[in-house]
Amino acid sequence: MVRYVPRFADGQKVKLAWPLAVFRLNHIFWPLDPSTGKWGRYLDKVLAVAMSLVFMQHNDAELRYLRFEASNRNLDAFLTGMPTYLILVEAQFRSLHILLQFEKLQKFLEIFYANIYIDPRKEPEMFRKVDGKMIINRLVSAMYGAVISLYLIAPVFSIINQSKDFLYSMIFPFDSDPLYIFVPLLLTNVWVGIVIDTMMFGETNLLCELIVHLNGSYMLLKRDLQLAIEKILVARDRPHMAKQLKVLITKTLRKNVALNQFGQQLEAQYTVRVFIMFAFAAGLLCALSFKAYTNPMANYIYAIWFGAKTVELLSLGQIGSDLAFTTDSLSTMYYLTHWEQILQYSTNPSENLRLLKLINLAIEMNSKPFYVTGLKYFRVSLQAGLKILQASFSYFTFLTSMQRRQMSN
Repeated sequence: MVRYVPRFADGQKVKLAWPLAVFRLNHIFWPLDPSTGKWGRYLDKVLAVAMSLVFMQHNDAELRYLRFEASNRNLDAFLTGMPTYLILVEAQFRSLHILLQFEKLQKFLEIFYANIYIDPRKEPEMFRKVDGKMIINRLVSAMYGAVISLYLIAPVFSIINQSKDFLYSMIFPFDSDPLYIFVPLLLTNVWVGIVIDTMMFGETNLLCELIVHLNGSYMLLKRDLQLAIEKILVARDRPHMAKQLKVLITKTLRKNVALNQFGQQLEAQYTVRVFIMFAFAAGLLCALSFKAYTNPMANYIYAIWFGAKTVELLSLGQIGSDLAFTTDSLSTMYYLTHWEQILQYSTNPSENLRLLKLINLAIEMNSKPFYVTGLKYFRVSLQAGLKILQASFSYFTFLTSMQRRQMSN
């Protein structure tokens, strides 16, 4: 059972950054390699079903805890279990969506790494520029890694202190104290933690990488067009200048359309999961900020998690805004092809007319910027990230006022 191995168009393996190399081991969110045999695929489906059942079991146990604390009107204890429950439910929705289109994801990634991903062997400067935009996301991945590490240390202290505490706030509908029950449940805690944590940083890293490399491909398109136009102007082959520019723009438009089509595939692949991620973000940030605010020293895990989620949203939003800015400038790119100079020097009136019509078509085709959206409800942009932070702050002030009221009573 081999997970999909990204390759360039020439078959060479792509060297993945460490967050994606770790994410590739996630058996829920990373597709199988096409070479995987029948029994390997069968085993993968069995593991996916088992993981889904474990998710459901954890959902039930964590929800029982939340209901118990809500009935006791214990706001602090209630919010202790809320972040892990929210991210669990989010993971359930996202995993269900991705499992329903596993084959499509593998083919989509194959197209990306073969055609869109900027090859560092051919374009080292552009690759460095694009890869530099991923540094913040890799820092976020390290922060998420710290969060899950702190959760996974809990069983060690549990054994040392001879207590039987689970990694998350849970109440089971049966006696979980016997070792033959406690140990398997604790192991499922670890399994869920690893799968969800690699999902949190891995899928966001993958989405950001898809966007920045698509953005880089548009930038290469613009650079190549400008360099080719300069050659036409320098050569000044007057009878053929208009035709040369027309052929160049036609060639550029074909690449442009291919990039636009990939953008639509990206939207189709991620629009549901982006919606789920953004929909849960405000509530999650609210709960995390409240726990970090009420007792920073004891709840440092929540503070790290809050910081990671905040930076993740802003980084993803900025990358989405960068892509929108680049695609919005494409119409200007075609307008600034020095067509006025070409027409001035050209001695072929019929080609001049065809050139003007083609430029008009190119401008019209690229009149709108491209955004990755969450079910067309919102756009992945810096503005959307800031609005989510604003909403979470509003919820946070509401919770703090509730806490003060409880304390005064």
